[in-house]
Amino acid sequence: MNADLFENLRLELRRGCLILAVLAQLRTEQYGYVLRKALAERGLTIDENTLYPLLRRLEIQGLLVSQWREEEKRNKRFYRLSGEGEVILGQLAAEWRSINGSLNGIL
Repeated sequence: MNADLFENLRLELRRGCLILAVLAQLRTEQYGYVLRKALAERGLTIDENTLYPLLRRLEIQGLLVSQWREEEKRNKRFYRLSGEGEVILGQLAAEWRSINGSLNGIL
């Protein structure tokens, strides 16, 4: 078995799932640490070096909006879905359900 090939394919599959999970989790406003913790509690651990570039990319794509605020005497960047992000999340979730339903009979 080619372990490198498996790892590359696993990471590719996981990346798509993480995007969907991040968008879904950000239906309510959160900052990075709380988002990481919420995803980890659901079995989706994500490294900071993966999460923050992903959040920036999703914001550049117009799917998230962010705002710096002071909380507990620290500046924190809070993220939430934009209007476009809500639309895309709905479309991705429908696609996920369709793919999942198709695979149920195969796997």
